[in-house]
Amino acid sequence: MKKLNKKLPNFTQAISQLIAQPSISSSQASWDQSNEGVINLLSAWFETLGFTVTIQAVPQAKGKFNMLAKLGTGTGGLLLAGHSDTVPFDENSWLSDPLKITDNDNKLFGLGSCDMKGFFAFILQVCQHIDLKTLNKPLYVLATADEETTMAGARFFANSGIIKPDVAIIGEPTNLVPVVMHKGHMSHKISIKGQAGHSSKPASGVNAIEIMHQVMNELFKLREKLSLSYQNEAFDVQTPTLNLGAIRGGDNANRICGHCELDIDMRSLPGMKDEELVAWLAKALQPIAEKYPGRLSIDELDPSSPSFQQTPESELVHTAEKLSGHHCCAVNYATEAPFIQQLGCQTIVMGPGSIDQAHQPNEYLAHSEITKTELLLTKLIHHYCF
Repeated sequence: MKKLNKKLPNFTQAISQLIAQPSISSSQASWDQSNEGVINLLSAWFETLGFTVTIQAVPQAKGKFNMLAKLGTGTGGLLLAGHSDTVPFDENSWLSDPLKITDNDNKLFGLGSCDMKGFFAFILQVCQHIDLKTLNKPLYVLATADEETTMAGARFFANSGIIKPDVAIIGEPTNLVPVVMHKGHMSHKISIKGQAGHSSKPASGVNAIEIMHQVMNELFKLREKLSLSYQNEAFDVQTPTLNLGAIRGGDNANRICGHCELDIDMRSLPGMKDEELVAWLAKALQPIAEKYPGRLSIDELDPSSPSFQQTPESELVHTAEKLSGHHCCAVNYATEAPFIQQLGCQTIVMGPGSIDQAHQPNEYLAHSEITKTELLLTKLIHHYCF
């Protein structure tokens, strides 16, 4: 067995140190944090292992960085990728400190334990047990920024085109089941500009809430059309979805509402284009926009994330199914996979832990995941890099 490097932490120490470095990604400035602490930790560890490390400042995302670690020469190889950020948390809903690992009931509790700082701790441990000096193809480790919001890190890395591995595995929590399809995601704000006035004289104003009521009726019709027009049996939710997520409007019961906003999200199936969904949305609301000129607007909340599909017949899928013991599947949530796929490599999503734990109070990674994850990663590295 390879002698371990005493300068490097063991698995529990590594995941503890990563979680202790807060790296929240949020559209609310009061919550949003830099991921530099996590990136610096990972960089130091992989440099100690002999990797060449490159750190990229993500444009137009202050304090946000990507890290690419590379070991080996030549073309192709394996990319292990994941995001370094976490979602915000409600400390009152946690039974322990979210930024400290708590080992209890055969589980490691902590913010990011499964989504997805734990994945990097696994990679670090596996690399300490493998003789990396005999690689035939390169091994890459990528840590990205802002996956939980804009996916700015993955977008920037994909456009940089600095590597082209043979295959890529994104270690989101899938219970080590290979995910080969997922839905896209886009979110929009629909705004109605009314005319405020005294409620005793309805005709003297334009009630934005009443116009938004008409908008919502059209959105319900659009949702039904999408369900009838598109289905994919690989998903447990087999149709595109349209969710009315948040609504704001008005200031008092005795005032005509002068402004109303509705935030929606839509999740597309593989094969559907973002511009197609946007066109459906605009067409559905066009009659209302014409009825009330200049009062209705539609704005993108966050950059859209496209749907993802990897050919189930690909070599990577067959290998992942064989080594993991699981058949591939489709999921409803979005990941960085479509951006990583732009590098020109076969791509799947497969990592330890359950998505049911992600974005939840008392997030945890079960002890039962540790041995099987390390074994699977070891086999994948040997298969694609030796």
